[in-house]
Amino acid sequence: METQTYIESGILEQYIAGNLSEAENLEVFDMMQKHPEVLQEVLEIEHAIITLTKGLNVSQTAAFNAVKDQINASSKVVKLHKTKSNNKLFGYLGWAASIILAGGLLWSINQNTNLQNEVTQLDAENTSLEVELNSKDINLEESHTRLAETKAILSAITNENTISVPLGGQAVSPESYAKAYWDPDNDKVYLDLSGLPEPPEGKVYQVWSLTLNPLTPTSLGTADNFKADEDKIFVFNNMNSSQAFGITLEPEGGSISPTLEQLYTLGVVENS
Repeated sequence: METQTYIESGILEQYIAGNLSEAENLEVFDMMQKHPEVLQEVLEIEHAIITLTKGLNVSQTAAFNAVKDQINASSKVVKLHKTKSNNKLFGYLGWAASIILAGGLLWSINQNTNLQNEVTQLDAENTSLEVELNSKDINLEESHTRLAETKAILSAITNENTISVPLGGQAVSPESYAKAYWDPDNDKVYLDLSGLPEPPEGKVYQVWSLTLNPLTPTSLGTADNFKADEDKIFVFNNMNSSQAFGITLEPEGGSISPTLEQLYTLGVVENS
């Protein structure tokens, strides 16, 4: 099947919505590895859906899931035909409702509800460190350092200008997840990688900043000492105009370009 025909078949929208079988998911993932234009189309679809639904507020989780289940039960792949319009956004309108409920937006909404819990957890760690400072058995210098780091992270992720970006698991590891807190004012991005499995010996997770058109990856660095890091929060400099973030598993020391077949998580910046 030609690449353009494959893109127009509607299977990429179903992939984002999570409505495909395991075999179909692997087929799409294989096409993404072989054809960069297929990967770029997937990112553009997710970006278009987020643009369409910006500002949506979902508060009734039970009702929301019921609608999602109803859509999943009736969804099927249909062939999409090109129109004379050059605006791809209109080509995704027919898919918006099901993809919003069953795909990336659902993930974003569910993950964003956990922000307060993460803030509370960090606040508790902050309090715990302050208590430790009163103990005679504690190394005061180490405690002050940890306390300062925790306060810096807490301040960054609660800043109103910080952009929260959930990263969903991909075909190589669907159960994986991560979360980025991008502070563009200070050119920093904080990555919570607690949802990733421990990398095998000789491997390391590498973080990428992505622009979508054209698809351009820029390495932000590697998550070194992953096993030894207790909270799995890593800080990277990011002076890029990021539209998405991705995490791949690479050989120790990192790679010049991302290994797509080892793409563990991926997420689009909401206001990109």
